[in-house]
Amino acid sequence: MILTSASLIFIGFAGGLAVGAGFVAFLTVLGVIPRVTQLTKTDHKIHYYEAAAIIGVVVGSWLDLQEYIFHFPVVLLAVVGTLSGIFNGMLAAALTEVLNVLPLLAKRIGIQHQIIYLLMAIVIGKICGSLFQWIYFVDL
Repeated sequence: MILTSASLIFIGFAGGLAVGAGFVAFLTVLGVIPRVTQLTKTDHKIHYYEAAAIIGVVVGSWLDLQEYIFHFPVVLLAVVGTLSGIFNGMLAAALTEVLNVLPLLAKRIGIQHQIIYLLMAIVIGKICGSLFQWIYFVDL
């Protein structure tokens, strides 16, 4: 029994280290946080972004391991959802800019001169997907 528990603890800890190292490598190699600060013109507040990422990962991981159910007012959920959407959108924009995904994609599919259509398709698709998820899968 003790050997089984110890091996499960070791495997869980090793898995957590692997995922954490991958996350840090992702942020470091791609320069996600510095690029987000450049896009938002808040270079002087980079330490706050770094601290927010670390605290968010630690708290999110801890809460994921717990069985808490939070009962928040709908207004607060709307604010948190909006801020989360803004963050995810900025993160996606920083990633696509760092990796030059959109120019490469436009060149591959032959629409270099109509890249605005590609951008609008992505934006409209994201909006429709978010609305679909919110309308059909969120119970209020």
